[in-house]
Order: sequence, then structure tokens, then C-alpha cells
Amino acid sequence: MHLGQWLNSLGLSFVSPNLSIRTYAICILVGIVAATVLTNERLKARGAESGVVLDVALWAVPLGIIGARIFHVVTHPDDYFGSAEKMLHILFIWEGGIAIFGSLIGGAIGVYIGCRMTGLRFWTFADALAPGLLLAQAFGRFGN
Repeated sequence: MHLGQWLNSLGLSFVSPNLSIRTYAICILVGIVAATVLTNERLKARGAESGVVLDVALWAVPLGIIGARIFHVVTHPDDYFGSAEKMLHILFIWEGGIAIFGSLIGGAIGVYIGCRMTGLRFWTFADALAPGLLLAQAFGRFGN
């Protein structure tokens, strides 16, 4: 059993026995927080207002999650298309099925929108984000 399998076997139950928060989700959340903190520090060093990264993250994180799910569904069509019942499972993200490539595409769209809304230059933000993005990927891989 490798580290990712072991971590996934540690499913933690909160609130009720029917709600299980998987270790993989916790690793992804830790990665998002780490990337946000690191990007904030790098943007502050470039003269940006403290906390502006949160305004961008409000766009990037949800669109990244949506993009990750869409990419998974498109690359695994037999799992989701063919019957109405199967198609409903497109929405069941808690059953698993996200892809990093889709997350990068959706997240980049979210960053672009967030930068437009805050007046930040996209490439300046992307430069500040790059190390944090790698850090987030590393945390996410622990749970995979």
C-alpha cells in the first residue's frame, strides 16, 4: 500500500455517519490554503494590496473545481453518458473524479476573471502564483 492509498483509507467522519470527508479532500484544501498564503506574500512583495489574492481565489477555486470535474467527465464518457441515471452522476463529485488538467484550465479562467475584477495584471499574478501552484499540487498528490 503506498502513501496515497493509506491516506485515503483514513476517511474521517464528521457531523454524521453519512458524511465522510476524505483525506484527499483535506490534502487539496491544505494545498489551496498554502498556495493562497504563498501567492499573497509574493504579491505583497511586488507592491500589491494584502489580501487581494482572496478576491482572485474566489473566482479561481470554484472554476478550478468545475473545470476539474468537466475534464474528468469528458475523458471518461462511458461512466456518465448512455442513460439518464448515468448522466445524473456527473453532478456527484463526492463519488470521485476530478482531473488536474481541467483544474488548471478552469482555474486559469478564474484567475483571468479575478484579475480583471481587481485590476491586477494576469501575468504578474501568474508569476506570483507559480510556486504556490506547485506547492498545492504537491499537497494534493499526498492524498491521491
